[in-house]
Amino acid sequence: MGDNSADVALVERVQHGDKKAYDLLVLKYQGKIIKLVSRFVRDPSDALDVAQEAFLKAYRALPNFRGESAFYTWLYRIAINTAKNYLATMSRRPLEAMTGSDEDGEQEIEDWQSDWETPENLLLTEEIQQTIARAIAGLPEDLRMAITLRELEGMSYEEIATVMACPIGTVRSRIFRAREAIDGKLRPLLE
Repeated sequence: MGDNSADVALVERVQHGDKKAYDLLVLKYQGKIIKLVSRFVRDPSDALDVAQEAFLKAYRALPNFRGESAFYTWLYRIAINTAKNYLATMSRRPLEAMTGSDEDGEQEIEDWQSDWETPENLLLTEEIQQTIARAIAGLPEDLRMAITLRELEGMSYEEIATVMACPIGTVRSRIFRAREAIDGKLRPLLE
């Protein structure tokens, strides 16, 4: 049984009154949703609250889920909208995506840095990370979301188009423009 088929089966169980089936969906996707939300919401405890709110909204909307897209794509869209609503309400700037507190990302960075432990390389690495984070944070919301979903969440162009409710060509254009903008900020640092 494929991943989407398993999700559809669980959704159908929830729609027929099996609340424990939703617990399985939450367990399956909570890590991804928290990670996604934390890319937009600065404070880790706020990110957890927003992720929980997204799961609650999804649960309430589940009777209307028709399966036209994969469950996790539908859930990602709800999570992103919940995070955007939170940011609008709190009047905060989105998290600088590359400086999040993702444990796996921190470990990868630590492993890479151990190979390049000269003070100059450590400083350059930190400058590059900060430059990328500032460049992403400075992008218009549509470009920032597209590049975050592609590069940090690993979503396909098709999935991003579904989440962002726009044509795939628009997604490609947004990602291209975001990469160009980031490259423009990095180029002087690397030359």
